Amino acid sequence: MFSLALQTLSVTAPVFAMLFLGALLRRLGWIDAAFINTASNLVFKGTMPVMLFLVIQEADLSTALQPRVLGYFAFATLATFTLAWGWAILRVPRDERGVYVQGAFRGNNGIVGLALAGSVYGAYGLSLGAVLAGLVILLFNGLSVMILAIYSRDTKASVSNVLLGIARNPLIIGVMVSLPFAYWEVALPQWLTTSGEYFARLTLPLALICIGGTLSLASLRASSGLAISASLMKMVWLPALATFGAWLVGLEGPDLGILFIYFACPTAAASFVMAKAVGANDQLAAAIIVITT
Repeated sequence: MFSLALQTLSVTAPVFAMLFLGALLRRLGWIDAAFINTASNLVFKGTMPVMLFLVIQEADLSTALQPRVLGYFAFATLATFTLAWGWAILRVPRDERGVYVQGAFRGNNGIVGLALAGSVYGAYGLSLGAVLAGLVILLFNGLSVMILAIYSRDTKASVSNVLLGIARNPLIIGVMVSLPFAYWEVALPQWLTTSGEYFARLTLPLALICIGGTLSLASLRASSGLAISASLMKMVWLPALATFGAWLVGLEGPDLGILFIYFACPTAAASFVMAKAVGANDQLAAAIIVITT
């Protein structure tokens, strides 16, 4: 248990460090709102799609394609999304519902989840985790685009607008482009892979520095009630229900452990980037990320 706690800390401590660094840099005046907007845009349109492409392209699909696990994860994701949305309709102001629901169901599986799955379950954890990450990106981004569009102040939430937003989402494009490479095991030239890895490594530091630069004590206080509610849903209620359901349908061993890790991950940094991209309450999104992490 102690060694697992240390492994978890080794993943989450750098996240905190980057968050605090972003807050410090903003206070020192080394970064400003213009930098945060530009960097968030670069992460959303460039570095994160490349990172997702590389993760899925390198996954061992022959080992990791577990239909029962993937099918249950898809079902549980849709179920927890629906529960979070239903709660938001009853308890959350309309303008904040999109950010609230995204924060309550969207986990940081591509970074925290994949790292923990690999450290606990080795090569199997990495392979299954990578394929799950691909499914995660399709589901999380599709549902996030939909919920943010429905409650957007700037755009009308028609079916065509939602579908167009999903089709144009750079993260979904990155995943879809990677699937043929992973399925047919197409190897990229080494120089191209290395260059892509350099670019992709900018993703998490830039996103977290932007989140830290957005946070302030005033914004945390203003968002605290909704942020705590969404965080409890993300870290306690929904993971408990989803993991119990996985056990009921007969999943066990590493499969059940990896599912639990993915269900109980803190809210994804990408939720801040997407909230900012559509003009939603990015300060609430940042507060949820900090609390859940």
